[in-house]
Amino acid sequence: MTNPIRTIILGATALVAALLLGGCSAAPDVRYGDTNAHQNLSTDFGSSDLQQVAEGMVDSLLTFPPVIEVTKVRRPILSVTRVKNKTLQHIDTESITDSIRAKLIKSGKFQFIDRTTDQEANEEFAAQQESGLVDPRKAVPGGMQAGAEYLLTSNLSEIRQQGGRVTDVYYKFTMNLKNLKSGILEWSDEKEIRKIKTRGLIGG
Repeated sequence: MTNPIRTIILGATALVAALLLGGCSAAPDVRYGDTNAHQNLSTDFGSSDLQQVAEGMVDSLLTFPPVIEVTKVRRPILSVTRVKNKTLQHIDTESITDSIRAKLIKSGKFQFIDRTTDQEANEEFAAQQESGLVDPRKAVPGGMQAGAEYLLTSNLSEIRQQGGRVTDVYYKFTMNLKNLKSGILEWSDEKEIRKIKTRGLIGG
């Protein structure tokens, strides 16, 4: 092999190696994003949709005239059940439920029953009453907890249609407030979200 050709090959090899090493050593591009920004990367139910639903539903409930009247003089006890996922997607409905509960708590209009911690509460009661480690005079007595007056339930459903390059997904989030004493449905509302995706002519 002549020296000029060998020089070219060695130079090209060194250049490729440098590019590969540079690519491997380059730091990933990681930055903070705006949690309130609406970035639709797919037709799936995302974080911006969760924010829309939580804010819209809480505002609707708190501005409903009968609810305003009831919460003027006292803070009714409310139990918020986990959102039922009736879509075909894997959605963290506990996160939606937590967002709705947190916004209602911040309003200062309601008191809440949290059934998700009943097992831990029962274990604590048992430890105080039966372990012999707690002064009986300071142990919390069982059977004294308040009961919920209202039950807040929610459903998330979807209708998905696809034709050619277009995917159309319609979401409906429904929420109901039931009076547990009378059985009356005191309030109900729904939030609709629609996402349309058109695939490119080339690729997905």
